[in-house]
Amino acid sequence: MRQITLLLITILVFSCKQEQSIKFLTADTYRAQLQVDDNTTLPFLFKVKDANTLEIYNAEEVITVDEIEYKNDSVFIQMPVFESYIKAKIQYQKLTGQYITEGKDRSVPFTAAPAKTRFETTTKPNTTITGNWETTFSPNTDDSYKAKGIFTQNGNTVTGTFRTETGDYRYLDGVINGNQMQLSTFDGSHAFLFTATVTDSTLNGTFYSGNHWKEPFTAKRNDNFTLADANTLTYLKDGYETLAFTFPDENGNLISLTDDRFKNKVVVVQIMGTWCPNCLDESNYYAQYYNNNKDKDIEFVALAFEYAKTEATAFKNIKRLKDRVGINYPILLAQTGTTSKSKANEKLPMLNHVLSYPTSIFIDKTGKVRKIHTGFNGPATGDKFTEFKTEFTAFVDGLLEE
Repeated sequence: MRQITLLLITILVFSCKQEQSIKFLTADTYRAQLQVDDNTTLPFLFKVKDANTLEIYNAEEVITVDEIEYKNDSVFIQMPVFESYIKAKIQYQKLTGQYITEGKDRSVPFTAAPAKTRFETTTKPNTTITGNWETTFSPNTDDSYKAKGIFTQNGNTVTGTFRTETGDYRYLDGVINGNQMQLSTFDGSHAFLFTATVTDSTLNGTFYSGNHWKEPFTAKRNDNFTLADANTLTYLKDGYETLAFTFPDENGNLISLTDDRFKNKVVVVQIMGTWCPNCLDESNYYAQYYNNNKDKDIEFVALAFEYAKTEATAFKNIKRLKDRVGINYPILLAQTGTTSKSKANEKLPMLNHVLSYPTSIFIDKTGKVRKIHTGFNGPATGDKFTEFKTEFTAFVDGLLEE
């Protein structure tokens, strides 16, 4: 009996010690830093509301994270919608760990500690960059592409974004110290940092995407600069008037445009991926529109091109997206194992190319393709987002009236 009693006491003490070893995030504002190269960190701010909820801030954007788990001295912070997560040890309110995307075999060193500012400011800015900037990424190379920088500056503080022909770089938040610009964003999938030397009329800098990619960019003031029309970049090849595909939904049902649910209706086909922040912005808008217009003869269907290595994982990611956003239209699995656009084009050979995730294809009630819109101007683009919504509603209304 004495041995049994001692054993119970030992188990109880050990159990208590285990419980005491579990540490939790404390309510505070933190500056997180991702190590993008040996000498450069990408900062962002988040606020711990309670042990199970935090908010990530990028300019006007607030991302609520409510999937947080604890194990002993570590915390696991699952990003909303996206598969990426942060794993970090907690020690005296400081976090040390990794930002991990398993499907892409990527890991970025991560630290965080209480702080109120994203970037430190030590010097008054030499100039203001408020306005529009004609931008070239990877200039003088075969990989060169154009973008439009749209910035607002208030003292040292700068917000804005870069628009490209395939989407925007979302909410950028940063500062100018003297002649040095720093902008960053972290949305749970992408971690972007832009640094540049600034004059009154030029920017010369570097764009970092996590710790796996960086490229130079240059920019010059140009309020009249415009990008190519997003409705002209992707089109049907000669001889085609319609789109055709057959892909499975999460229940294993093969779905085609010839199915009864799409007959005699306007259809918007969304080429996207669950890993894509611009696609998420578009999906938020489409889900809301669809839910508010169920009485109209319109259907949406999304084609997901996933880097997940298995169909099971891909459909898990699709379900997660549908549940988190409230998407009630079908998302079909078009591709796994890669997000290669050339591979995507093999699945939709009637298109001249798949240039961007997302891309939207508008089909009239007779089944003819009437417009293809490449990319998406999300909320971070301000007026362009408003312009897109106005154009979308007017075009769809026109198709519905036919």
